[in-house]
Amino acid sequence: MVRTLLVRGLLLGLLAGLIAGGFAFAFGEPQVDSAIALEEAHAAQEAPGHDHGEEELVSRPGQKAGLFLATGLYGLAVGGVFALVYAGLRGRVGPRSEGGLALAAAGTAFVAVILVPFVKYPASPPAVGNPETVDSRTFLYVVMILVGLAAVAVAVATARRVTAGPWARWVAAVAAFLVPVIAAWALLPTVNEVPVGFPATLLWQFRIASLGTQLVFWTAFGVLFGWVSDRAARRAGVVAATATPAG
Repeated sequence: MVRTLLVRGLLLGLLAGLIAGGFAFAFGEPQVDSAIALEEAHAAQEAPGHDHGEEELVSRPGQKAGLFLATGLYGLAVGGVFALVYAGLRGRVGPRSEGGLALAAAGTAFVAVILVPFVKYPASPPAVGNPETVDSRTFLYVVMILVGLAAVAVAVATARRVTAGPWARWVAAVAAFLVPVIAAWALLPTVNEVPVGFPATLLWQFRIASLGTQLVFWTAFGVLFGWVSDRAARRAGVVAATATPAG
């Protein structure tokens, strides 16, 4: 069963990654083009007469084509990990139905792995950020992902211990999730490397497109995985009912 789920996760993750790549191509790449144009214009002012295009290792058309490769590989990796986690969750936590569990798990993963770190450290276009701080920024982002995952684990454990009713269980779970997340947002250092004069509209359009790409991926993946899982469960139920002798 785990092998079946793993193959399902890989294939549907790849498909969801390509769907997200299409969204990123349509809504994110125009902002990247604008940010690169601003960066090149600024560089040209600082060093007139220097051809900055010769420093480009991969052309923009190549980068745009590689976008789908990147989102497809991302979908493969995430789909495989999700399938293994999903196999461990079945029958233990979350909704009883296969589709409901898939949607709940995908939504939880989006909040913990994408939304929680994004609120503290939102994505920035190529023209924003100091190359010398890449390692520290990456470390802080990973820390926020770990905080989000830990907060989910604490929330699930808390909900399972509350027996006062569904509303009390939900309130306790949300509170248990928010306490470590808000603490991390407050205590971790802020990173603000947006250069003076960078267009605020362009910055937020890029960030919205970046978050939207992840939202499209996780929505598509959760819906597809849940739909296929529900169909497989119904088919298995029909086969089991057919195989059971009457009487």
